[in-house]
Amino acid sequence: MRKLGKRLATSAVLALAATLAGTALAADATQASAGTLADGTPITAITLKAGNGISAVILSYGATLQKLFAPDRTGKVADVVLGYDDLASYVDHPNYFGVTVGRYANRIADGKFALNGKTYQLPQNDGGNSLHGGGKGFDKAAWQVVSVKSGPTASVVLRHVSPDGDSGYPGKLTATVTYTLDEAGNLGILFEAATDKPTVVNMTNHAIFDMGGEGSAEGATGHRLTIPAARFTPVNAKLIPTGELKPVAGTVFDFRAPRRVADGQRDGTDPQIVFGRGYDHNFALDKGLTARP
Repeated sequence: MRKLGKRLATSAVLALAATLAGTALAADATQASAGTLADGTPITAITLKAGNGISAVILSYGATLQKLFAPDRTGKVADVVLGYDDLASYVDHPNYFGVTVGRYANRIADGKFALNGKTYQLPQNDGGNSLHGGGKGFDKAAWQVVSVKSGPTASVVLRHVSPDGDSGYPGKLTATVTYTLDEAGNLGILFEAATDKPTVVNMTNHAIFDMGGEGSAEGATGHRLTIPAARFTPVNAKLIPTGELKPVAGTVFDFRAPRRVADGQRDGTDPQIVFGRGYDHNFALDKGLTARP
């Protein structure tokens, strides 16, 4: 199979610092049934657990981060990502809570792209655009559980094979997602993809965080956020990036110093906030990919 560059390998490391006393000696990985799909396909729930109160539940359906439990500074443990409690809700609803998005995350204008002189038409599931794979993307697939391991770092490896022409995309694509949780409570997500012909691919995880925990009064918009980015990508009214890299200085997109998310969202005059109905934009990190957020 043809590999994309050195393989598409994007690592997302989510560091959750626990303040509980003691140090875990290992991280555990366990499996349980999460139910079955209408065609009888079994779905597995894999739990990765560190000894400091941090644990993650991953579903083989959509390679989904269903739950992420972490203690606050007082030691109270809460689920800090948005997700459904049951498999049926992930199947029935178009929300992308915690799922693996693919083949292509974000929007493709008019649901089409050109590659090597040929135009490919994709499903249009977002006002004429193709969003997150076109409605039947990686989030709606039953992924194969390749391995589940305990140890100093617990892990689960999931794999999905997308056939040539799937949702209009060229090439047979083998996608792999590896979730890891080490004994210190650091959660990692590694995306890999290999294809047998030229194609486009842009995988990500769509976790939605509320660090106050499930049911928190303030919600995520009350969080103070820092983004080391001097530029962002403006979008048009259909939320398609214009191709510009605009300075954040003097705008509500300047998070180089800590500020509340809600402060910028309340600005009803910035056309970018109007287009996105809040923040729905890419930020160009000043130093590129970093090992930690």
